[in-house]
Amino acid sequence: MRRSFLFAPIRSISLAAMALAVLLPMTLRLNGADAVEGVLARGSVVFETGFGESDALAGWSGPGRVTAAGGRPHALVISNQTVTSQSVTRRLPVGSLRGCSLRGTVLVRAQNVSAKPQSWNGIKFIFIVETASGKSYPQAPLETGSFDWQRASAFTRIPEDATNLVLVLGLEQVSGEVWFDDVKILVGKGPLPPPPPAIAGPRYRGHSLDRLRGAMVSPNLTPDDLRVLGGEWNANLIRFQLIRFGAPGKPSELDTYDAWLQGELKKLDSLLPACRRYGIKVVLDLHSPPGGKATVSGYVGSDDRLFTDPRAQDKFVEVWRQMANRYRGEPAIWAYDLANEPVEDDVGEGCEDWQGLAERAARAVRLVDPERALIIEPAHWGGPDRLNDLRPLSVSNVVYSVHMYLPHAFTHQGVHGDSAPLRYPGEINGKHWGPAELERALEPAITFQQRYNVQIYIGEFSAIRWAPDNSAVRYLRDLIEIFERHGWDWSYHAFREWDGWSVEHGSARADRERSPTPTDRQKLLQEWFGRNRKS
Repeated sequence: MRRSFLFAPIRSISLAAMALAVLLPMTLRLNGADAVEGVLARGSVVFETGFGESDALAGWSGPGRVTAAGGRPHALVISNQTVTSQSVTRRLPVGSLRGCSLRGTVLVRAQNVSAKPQSWNGIKFIFIVETASGKSYPQAPLETGSFDWQRASAFTRIPEDATNLVLVLGLEQVSGEVWFDDVKILVGKGPLPPPPPAIAGPRYRGHSLDRLRGAMVSPNLTPDDLRVLGGEWNANLIRFQLIRFGAPGKPSELDTYDAWLQGELKKLDSLLPACRRYGIKVVLDLHSPPGGKATVSGYVGSDDRLFTDPRAQDKFVEVWRQMANRYRGEPAIWAYDLANEPVEDDVGEGCEDWQGLAERAARAVRLVDPERALIIEPAHWGGPDRLNDLRPLSVSNVVYSVHMYLPHAFTHQGVHGDSAPLRYPGEINGKHWGPAELERALEPAITFQQRYNVQIYIGEFSAIRWAPDNSAVRYLRDLIEIFERHGWDWSYHAFREWDGWSVEHGSARADRERSPTPTDRQKLLQEWFGRNRKS
């Protein structure tokens, strides 16, 4: 999940509801035969069509038709005369795919497709993955307007507890015309290996303190800011972002990556004396790995070519080898957070998925620094439920991290546009949310910790400051009590970054100045920071 200027969710509630509503029972095919249960190897064809068969739309539901287009004899076309949503859907054989990763590819052509009202709207080549705990919507990133045939792809891992899997082609909340051809769904990787046994002995935490409690910080923090956070407030942890910005939608350049990174590391180096002075441990967070693409907010994420370009993956491993060598023996550095909220929209040929790439980078770090804690977040977006799709790495001294912004409609209300005011505790999107529901949302992290005897670190959590009736402080209090009950280290998002998340700012959205008196949210953090010990 992400915040204000740093997050655009890849999801579509309206399209998901529409798609599931029109689904009909259908016969499924796997390599021309009825789908069967069993383990599928990498490269197995789950489904493919060029829409040239006499019964090309058999097994599909929705208002599509087949026509010739753009030099291709057969293509599925979907048209919207007005801004609305139209799609065709097809159910895929979830039983044989649980635990596998899927890579879907399609040729797409567009004519006069209107601008997206939200970044996740527009032309849809999307999976709907349903589990007992909810749904996810991995989709291909596609632009609007007019363009000739281009290939698009989407990637997802099917959870072990998946109950339904749907492929959707269409238009959402836009007008225009779109054609699809040459659809192919392949197994990108077989099921994860069986869970390993729990690590024997005391749980590795990477420090000898009762708890690490602190905040994520802006990379432009000053030593005086650290005096406030670590000296006055008594925080003993910061999560330092190595974050890059660029033109929205544009991939970052690999050949300028080193120069950017060196500039950011110099900022950190200038803060390390103050960190040592005020007893602050540092999580080095690679927010913008090589090959990421800038979001609509401009920040470069852990996505795009990081999983499709072998050069970007090689660079990722080399960057961590260099940073491990640079900070080996530095007492203020607690841990290396390998990639912030990794997003596997696609995994290309010759590339590793996140599990494999994290393992590779971790081994490279261990050759240089055998002791430093490594922090691993799960793909997709680092949410708690995604720990179900992660296995512990084979290297030593690993801490596992999730980010907690659930329910997103509450924590991010008003961030991406106007929305109705939502209060916590209370009903949010038709469901009651209170302490029990928050703990239930974090259950995958609780289970992961218990199953493998590993430490959990909450790298980010927050609620927008203008949540009505002081709701944000109640939400934060309930979350922190859960973290503390399970012995987790944590860092609030964020200190002296964007004011929407600032505990130093009041609840009036228009007031961009720090409050002259401590807010209830600031008092809450300071109360918990007051319990910290320092190295």
